[in-house]
Amino acid sequence: MLCVKVMSLTCYFRHLQQIFRRAGITVTRENRQELDRIIHSIVNVDYKNCPATWREVKRRITEDEEEFVALLKETWKKREQK
Repeated sequence: MLCVKVMSLTCYFRHLQQIFRRAGITVTRENRQELDRIIHSIVNVDYKNCPATWREVKRRITEDEEEFVALLKETWKKREQK
């Protein structure tokens, strides 16, 4: 019997590599889902709605990239302190 573990990368993560670097976040297999949930909460989109999340992330980055990076960094650090 062949067992395959499917690991998906959310559809928009590949576009955010520079944002993650600027926020000081290294995306790993272990933290990917948690990071995805954090981004969904930041943009106020139901979890797992990838297209809507990506639209909102793009809009926010276009409006104020520095603010988005700062909010992502702050939210990520807060979860580390728990």
